[in-house]
Amino acid sequence: MPDFTALAPDALLELIAERAGALPGYAVVAVDGADAAEPLRVASGVADVLRTRGRPAEVISLHDFVRPASVRLEYDRDSEFTYRTGWFDYAAVNREVVKSLRDSGRFLPALWNERTDRSARARIRDAAGSTVLFVAGPMLLGRGLDFDLTVFLRMSEGALRRRTDPEQAFTVDGLVEYQREHTERPDILVAWDHPDRPAVHAG
Repeated sequence: MPDFTALAPDALLELIAERAGALPGYAVVAVDGADAAEPLRVASGVADVLRTRGRPAEVISLHDFVRPASVRLEYDRDSEFTYRTGWFDYAAVNREVVKSLRDSGRFLPALWNERTDRSARARIRDAAGSTVLFVAGPMLLGRGLDFDLTVFLRMSEGALRRRTDPEQAFTVDGLVEYQREHTERPDILVAWDHPDRPAVHAG
């Protein structure tokens, strides 16, 4: 088991910002975590730190790249397997965000509106030079996405069950299985059962 170092929450943001800020040119950073871990909040906090240091930063939520409900809910509305394997459009993230940023300096901030189940109708955006683009959401590792830096907010099964919205309880089994089966080691592994006192193992 890796050794972990306890950090204050602000110090964790500073650590991730330091690693992300050292990346050259356009860079894409994954902040992988269950919804209960609030990865979007963490990514936004790191982006704010980078901006104060003069480095452009943008944040994208994986929930803006869900598949249409007709696909997500085709077999079972509460299927952990579908949640794990068919809920999010990782191919679109790769095409419209990761590769697009590197190839053209442009990216699509959102593809599908999960609430209305319609196209997000978002316009492709031009990124400022040397932008660090954060992609935040669940189950990002092991998807063939060529991230420059990966952060994983790891939660135990007990913490996931305690902190997951009851309406989303069906996702917990999928999240646990994802943590069990994926073998890609993140660059920064964060023990996140207690967000007010995280611990970090940085590779």
